[in-house]
Amino acid sequence: MSARERARAIWQAALAAGDVAPLVRAHLHVDPGHARVVVLGCGKASAAMARAAEDVLGDRITEGFVVVKDGYTAPLRRIRLAEAGHPVPDARGLAASARLLDLAASAREDDLVLFLVSGGGSALAAAPAPPVMLEEKQHVTRLLLAAGATIAELNAVRKHLSRFKGGLLARAAWPATVVTLALSDVIGDPLDVIASGPTAPDPTTFATALEVLERHGVRDRVPASVRERLDAGIRGEIEETPKPGDRVFSRVTNLVIGNNTLITDAAVATAQQLGFRTCFLSREIQGEAREVAGELVGSARRLEPPACLVAGGETTVTVKGRGRADGARSSPWPPPWRCGRGTASRCSPRGPTAPTARRTPRGRSWTPVARSAAAQRGSIR
Repeated sequence: MSARERARAIWQAALAAGDVAPLVRAHLHVDPGHARVVVLGCGKASAAMARAAEDVLGDRITEGFVVVKDGYTAPLRRIRLAEAGHPVPDARGLAASARLLDLAASAREDDLVLFLVSGGGSALAAAPAPPVMLEEKQHVTRLLLAAGATIAELNAVRKHLSRFKGGLLARAAWPATVVTLALSDVIGDPLDVIASGPTAPDPTTFATALEVLERHGVRDRVPASVRERLDAGIRGEIEETPKPGDRVFSRVTNLVIGNNTLITDAAVATAQQLGFRTCFLSREIQGEAREVAGELVGSARRLEPPACLVAGGETTVTVKGRGRADGARSSPWPPPWRCGRGTASRCSPRGPTAPTARRTPRGRSWTPVARSAAAQRGSIR
């Protein structure tokens, strides 16, 4: 096996560890006592998750609806599927969130609401709260993305401009039993940050959201309706998102079934089996993509071949001037990786190998050099 083939084997093992179907099947065990089972979902991997849920539950599913990014579909039998815009929300996401909220609100006390959530869910289920309009929320999202806001910061703002996020889906479904299966795409797996936590307690406040806008210098550039809503929330004129201890979470179970830990562990194990001296750097790398790339090049240069450097995390890109915020966050990496003349990646026989900006494979919500840590294992009873 050539060095390039071994590098590909490490990559494929990491992807296999994040395969959605086995993860859903391993964790989905539903009590037969529920009158109805309603399946809801949002996120880039939610179609694949829904398909796996259909395989497990079959005709026990009464009805269901999931929304995914354009092109991230899967054949479903009992669950309806819609596509919407990502990362900037669009009108289709607005309609999808309304459908999700209606189905959640229709659930009775003896029903089960199974919620399948993955990366991208926040943008795909846009539900702007009055007086904010969809176009205004889109503008805020673009401003924060261009300013280099982290996903946690972006979601703190989104939750307080939404009727769906920050535990509000759980509030709509109460008093039904709610079980959420989540694929984490954020560092540390905070449930309130994954897709902006539709079924999780929200520790952030209206004041937090306003602080994010101020920190990134966009407070005076957001629409007046956004400032109006946040200011009204700070004054107590708008009800806060549900916090830890709220009764709506008394019948909610949130379970992270897949994350960065599974993927980086698989990469490390495979590299070791293939005879590489494996250096595992971190699962929590953050910062500007170009700066992080340079640091990884430096780390790789210090390794004695044959060696493989494994790292995970989530970088950001600050768009300056009139630059466009197109492409994934790995897009700015190639220049610093190319400067090392074959020393950036000891796994490749042809010199540096950088993460690419290609779309994540359908049915998975992360790639080996991205995302979070601390898996939560278990089954749902």
